[in-house]
Amino acid sequence: MSETSPGADADAGAATTGGPPRYSERLYVTWYWWLLPLVGAGLLAAEVHLGYPGVRAWLPYVVLLPLTALLIHRAGRTLVEVRDGELWVGPAHLPLEHVGEVQVVSEKDKRRVLGPHLDPAAYVLHRGWVGPLVRVRQTDPEDPTPYWVFSTRRPDRVVEALRTR
Repeated sequence: MSETSPGADADAGAATTGGPPRYSERLYVTWYWWLLPLVGAGLLAAEVHLGYPGVRAWLPYVVLLPLTALLIHRAGRTLVEVRDGELWVGPAHLPLEHVGEVQVVSEKDKRRVLGPHLDPAAYVLHRGWVGPLVRVRQTDPEDPTPYWVFSTRRPDRVVEALRTR
């Protein structure tokens, strides 16, 4: 498993490569997952508003609501791509020649795969708002990571892109 340089953005590695991707997906946060954190930030801001007069009354709204929206937006910027002979999942990439067995994990089996049957050395990129997972065994003998587990909304298309090298 290789990663981009420490100062690079998490999406920069996948976005700077050459040709068009065979598969590309952004794991955005669905609209209804935005509601609870924004309501919570609004309630926290209202609580501070009730205790302080003047500038401190509206300042929590100006700070907490945009900050919460920014954090939710950043959580949904993760890319899953198959491009230029590599699988990119977030900041990490794996050459397709080291892709072994590819398995789709359904939503009902997700708890088992991410729980007691998870190897601690595995590369995991899980997003709770995305249902299915894909598990990719990697065959590079130099890499201590036995397999990758990552979320995707269209696992069949990922499997197809990985198999057609």
